Order: sequence, then structure tokens, then C-alpha cells
Amino acid sequence: MPKRILCLTEITKHFDSKLIFHKLSLIVHENEIVALIGPSGCGKSTLLRMIADLESIEDGSIEFPNKADANVGYVFQKPILYPHLNVEGNVALGIGEKMTRIERKKVVERELKLVGLEGFSSRKVEALSGGEAQRVTVVRALLTQPTLLLLDEPFSALDIPTRRKIAQDTRAFLKSKKTSAIHVTHDPQEAEIIADRVLYWNEITEPFSEEE
Repeated sequence: MPKRILCLTEITKHFDSKLIFHKLSLIVHENEIVALIGPSGCGKSTLLRMIADLESIEDGSIEFPNKADANVGYVFQKPILYPHLNVEGNVALGIGEKMTRIERKKVVERELKLVGLEGFSSRKVEALSGGEAQRVTVVRALLTQPTLLLLDEPFSALDIPTRRKIAQDTRAFLKSKKTSAIHVTHDPQEAEIIADRVLYWNEITEPFSEEE
């Protein structure tokens, strides 16, 4: 039986008086990529922020069964890169341990090659396409060695062919690192490409009406 990385049990969330979701439950296992599909505004991003401890919990529980597994990485919808650093400098921010410049450069080049960005180390971030920039953020996030990576619709601004390709590359990269992930999207095909398991929003939340 695969080890459980994350257990969400009957999570409920309101904003003001509006119920965002009710009694949501989800389990993510070791080395598993789960995609959540739902329309804009249903609460997907809110759920990720709650898992990352950026949003408060009202009812229910969010648990990492092994406390050592509570290292969470986050890739946002819009790439967050530092313009005063080149690609190597941005990626190297994910390297926690001390390295010599030569060692760091080798690690960065190796990781960039895995996502199809070989030779990009010295490139300025403003010269990157949207897909290239998002690949850089994924590489940087995984270099922090998270047990769970949260992907908040990171490919939604890209054209469809680029979206499909980066989803394939990201899946391969996550699997090479044995990293579990939750990927939220409104694109069923993207979800099928990247995930081991695809869940629709109504499969993890109880339906409710305005009267409730």
C-alpha cells in the first residue's frame, strides 16, 4: 500500500458568508500526481493555499502523516522570477546547501536539461517565453526537494500546444524526482497528460445549494 503523503478530511471554507466548499476530503500518496479539475472560482486555488498554510482552516483537518513530509513547494499561475538574476541565478535560489560556483552551475545545467532548457543558464529572464519561464519556476521549486508540489494552474496562460508539451515535461520531471504533486486546472486534457489520477471538483466536495 503506498504511503500517504497528505490527508485532507472534511475541509470547509467560507469567504464572508459565501460557502466555497464543504466537507472536502482528499488523500495524496507517495510519488503520486493528482489533478483537480473545476471551473474558475470554485475554490481550487484556495484549497492549495490552505495546504501551504497560506490560508486558514475553518473545519476539518489537513495532515501530513509523517511530519518530515511537510515540506511543500508552490508554483503559481504567473511565473515569479527575479529580473536582476539570470536563469541560473533564479534556479540556484532553490539550492539550499552550500556549493561552489562550479558545483552550482553543474546542478543548474543538469536540471534545466531535464525540462528542455539546455543552454539557458545565462539567459535573462525577460527574454524567456511564458512556457520557458514557468519551466524555470518548476525547476527551482523542485530543487528545494519538496515532498509535495502544488501547481496552481501554471500553464493556463500558454497556448495549447505549449501547454501540452510542458505538461508532459513536468510530469517526467516530477517522476524523475519521485515528488508527489497536486495540479489544479480547468483543462481535462492537460490533467490527463500530467496526472496519475484525475478528480473533478464534485468528486471531492459535497454538493450544496444556496439555501444551505
